[in-house]
Amino acid sequence: MSVVGFDFGNESCIVAVARQRGIDVVLNDESKRETPAVVCFGDKQRFIGTAGAATTMTNPKNAVSQIKRLIGRQFSDPELQRDLPALPFNVTEGPDGYPLINVQYLGEARSFTPTQVLGMLFSNLKEIAEKNLNAAVVDCCIGIPVYFTDLQRRAVMDAASIAGLHPLHLIHETTATALAYGIYKTDLPENDQLNVAFVDVGHASMQVCIAGYKKGQLKILSHAFDRSLGGRDFDEVLFQHFAAKFKEEYKIDVLKNARACLRLRASCEKLKKVLSANPQAPLNIECLMDDKDVRGMITRDEFEAISIPILERVKGPLEEALAQAGVTVENVHTVEVVGSGSRVPAVIKIIAEFFGKEPRRTMNASECVAKGAALQCAILSPTFKVRDFQVNESFPFSIALTWKGSAPDAQNGEAENPQSTVVFPKGNPIPSVKALTFFRSGTFSVDVQYADTSELQTPAKISTYTIGPFQSSKSERSKVKVRVRLNLHGIVSTESATLLEEEEVEVPVVKEPAKMETDEAPATTEDVNMQDGSAENGASDKPVQMDTDAKVEAPKKKVKKTNIPIVELVYGGLPSGDLQKAVEKEFEMALQDRVMEETKDKKNAVEAYVYDMRNKLYDKYQDFVAEAERDALISKLQEVEDWLYEDGEDETKGVYVAKLEELKMQGNPIEERFKESSERGTVVEQLVYCINSYREAAVSNDPKFDHIDVSEKQKVLNECVEAEAWLREKKQHQDALPKYATPILLSADVRKKAETLDRFCRPIMTKPKPAKPATPETPTPQENESQYPNTPESQPATDAKEEAPPAGGEPMETEKAE
Repeated sequence: MSVVGFDFGNESCIVAVARQRGIDVVLNDESKRETPAVVCFGDKQRFIGTAGAATTMTNPKNAVSQIKRLIGRQFSDPELQRDLPALPFNVTEGPDGYPLINVQYLGEARSFTPTQVLGMLFSNLKEIAEKNLNAAVVDCCIGIPVYFTDLQRRAVMDAASIAGLHPLHLIHETTATALAYGIYKTDLPENDQLNVAFVDVGHASMQVCIAGYKKGQLKILSHAFDRSLGGRDFDEVLFQHFAAKFKEEYKIDVLKNARACLRLRASCEKLKKVLSANPQAPLNIECLMDDKDVRGMITRDEFEAISIPILERVKGPLEEALAQAGVTVENVHTVEVVGSGSRVPAVIKIIAEFFGKEPRRTMNASECVAKGAALQCAILSPTFKVRDFQVNESFPFSIALTWKGSAPDAQNGEAENPQSTVVFPKGNPIPSVKALTFFRSGTFSVDVQYADTSELQTPAKISTYTIGPFQSSKSERSKVKVRVRLNLHGIVSTESATLLEEEEVEVPVVKEPAKMETDEAPATTEDVNMQDGSAENGASDKPVQMDTDAKVEAPKKKVKKTNIPIVELVYGGLPSGDLQKAVEKEFEMALQDRVMEETKDKKNAVEAYVYDMRNKLYDKYQDFVAEAERDALISKLQEVEDWLYEDGEDETKGVYVAKLEELKMQGNPIEERFKESSERGTVVEQLVYCINSYREAAVSNDPKFDHIDVSEKQKVLNECVEAEAWLREKKQHQDALPKYATPILLSADVRKKAETLDRFCRPIMTKPKPAKPATPETPTPQENESQYPNTPESQPATDAKEEAPPAGGEPMETEKAE
């Protein structure tokens, strides 16, 4: 099981993995910890991440970035409309009212949904994690902004599915930060709550979270946010300032040139970082537009002056977070600041003045979300043992269920009057399950919607669930229990609908139905009983007792439970059929990318071979190639080089493979001659050593070889003489040949000869001594040692006394011993 945390940002993404020694942020192919959140569409393939960022300047209209601002939003969203003019790529409204990204891909106009593009980013992040872990990655945790709506959360889940990922938890970014901060704390109080404020100023948004810590647990007290207050807003202020200045001084309008806009924005971002540590900073850009070099200067005071409208909005989320948490500034013990946009000194100054204490930076501002997500994945995974640490998350929005009056009440006009109840109030724990009871005689529907859309800027309706059809055994309205779930991801859904019917049975009185109703704590409201097993819901005890008493009055009745089918309609959601098509498209595009990468590798291999071989022909291969052969090969190499930069600039993988093989047909013989010459001396020495070793052993008077028959030793000598003669003859012929001629004495043949000699001689020269026959006059151990030296070839005969003596061996061995 993989344990991975992903932080996909508006500007960059980070991948963290759990290893045995802790949580690590992994490096991408360029050995960088951050991967740009960019997908660039080319004529032949996509470029994702760092490669996409590298091609942005040359292909700005097809480089898709800031996808986090587009996903799950309607095209008419006011914030989206404000973002669109700054985007270099084309975004239009799709038939469903949601944005479509229009690019040129594979030479034709293509449209992609933000969910598809985010799926491409996730595919790249997944590949980075797999390369580092050297294992498949499926399970993961993904950090998301706390302000993401239900539809945006579903879109992230769909994008993960497109990439082949299975998110165990969509964790709020501020919660992930709080987890990464608190789980390593060993000094948390047992009883008193330690309150910490986390202020996350990212690239495009600001999020504030008040977290309460006790030993072994974390409770999120409140969330607050500003969706459009981040580092990019300061970049935009500088961009507009210099765009107006250059228009006046240099008579150029960068707003009319996409590439000039990108270059100026990139320079303004660097300028902002310089101003974070210096009182003033220069801006110099060569050939920005119309072949004009531009330059400018700005001080930190001027920067803060033009940023006042943005800075004034910083206090809003801070005040809201404190109000929702019900704490005062004095009750906040520590303030932690994270996020790439938090490095602006003016922002830090406002936060410090508000809380009355200096903000701290004990965590890596960019990596804390990814590390927190990986920690949460480790907690959910059985693979790792993590310190016991409970995370009590809260939901930032109020969710209500609405329905119409039942059919029999239509005469009173109630069918047209929708009724509503807040099922999950703001601050409700995550996950959570609520049960509602309806009395209906046929199919009905319920709507899930936001109770308050003032801070959402999104349609109130989330989804509609059609419950039914079902048949009741009685003509009157039946009792239907509907369970609504707010899951770990913050996504609301109707989990199940059950038809409850009482039927007469001949069984003794049982209290199970009463127990069931009591545990689920019904609270009656006209046609609906809202039920919740949680004591925090505040359900009154009185209706519970009344409902329980009603159950006991019917001693011979049993409740029959029947599941009712549910049809889900999510407004703006991706149908399952479209999701499968998106998965298939992603697979096709990934295959195309892989083919193009392999093609480029083969083309580079041809180019590298041309340059490498040409250099070696005049260097280390010079003596191993005849002049005519060299001239022919040089001519061929030049021909292939010219082809590479002309007709062969854009060819298929197979063509490059064939061209490389064609070159190697001429180059390989030269390489082989050089290789043979380099290796020949070593292998000849090995064969000579082998011959001399066996010859010396065969003529030796050493006692350890005395038991070997003379005829056997002669065979060894004959074999050594034959091998030596073969080597001498071959070497004489080889020495007479020039280096550029085809060699006669091959290293492989010499090795084979040495192996043959060793295979013949070794069994003879290492034959063990025959065992001493067992006789009553057993010699003492001391005599044994003197007669049989303790060598690997001849061990003392005491070990072999119980063995049968070899046939025909006793007389010869006895004579030698005497």
